[in-house]
Amino acid sequence: MDKLIITAALTGAETTREDNPNLPFTTDEIAGAAVEACRAGASIIHLHVRDRDGNPTQSEEVFSEVMEKIKARCSAILQVSTGGAVGMSAAERATPLQLNPEMATLTTGTINFGDEVFSNPGPLVEELAGIMQKRGVKPEVEVFDAGMIDSALRLLKNGLLQEPLHFDFVMGVPGGIGADLRNLVFLAESLPAGSTWTVAGIGRHELPLGTAAILMGGHVRVGFEDNIYYEKGVLAESNAQLVERIARVAKIHQRAVASPDEARQILGLSGR
Repeated sequence: MDKLIITAALTGAETTREDNPNLPFTTDEIAGAAVEACRAGASIIHLHVRDRDGNPTQSEEVFSEVMEKIKARCSAILQVSTGGAVGMSAAERATPLQLNPEMATLTTGTINFGDEVFSNPGPLVEELAGIMQKRGVKPEVEVFDAGMIDSALRLLKNGLLQEPLHFDFVMGVPGGIGADLRNLVFLAESLPAGSTWTVAGIGRHELPLGTAAILMGGHVRVGFEDNIYYEKGVLAESNAQLVERIARVAKIHQRAVASPDEARQILGLSGR
């Protein structure tokens, strides 16, 4: 197996300090959380950012400030979100791509997201994929349901994605694919040969699905975007605490954790 790539999803767009008071949302807090997560074993930092009031924003200025602060202190791969928050316009969602990050997320289908709809119509997906291709940004195909893999393969056929592909299975969102082992195996076996994949289990599913991915040769995403608890009823103290735990699980199962540069090699990135 390749070494394990751990992604830290630090804030997301939905989690608030009412959910967990340890949520970082200023630029200094997000950068500090990223550095701590990197030291704990994360090689990819999945980035959402917040405005001064803690609301989700796709501001190029805020993304740039956070990214520069992280780059000054650690070598993690920076992966920006083009999902933003539910209801954001296509132009807003594409904004951080102007900063030429190494990676960005690309959700390839529309999904019910709790009581809301995360809208990703075909033309929008193609537009975002085209911008990433033009700027040399590697997409992480976000899969909330199985049909999104088929949509990604159509993009590949039409020349908007290039192999090897990298996927993130987001499992357990109300309205998306259920977070059980049978579904994880099905998704992993549906990918083209040579693809890599990560699993992001939502809430209580983070640890069991992450453990399964370690054993299956996949990779793992953890962090406050997906899960705010360390164990039942106990809030996590930091993103780094969640990273450290999955790194410890990997060690127990004798799977080494990838450094940022080793992750770049696994994913075929040329470096920042």
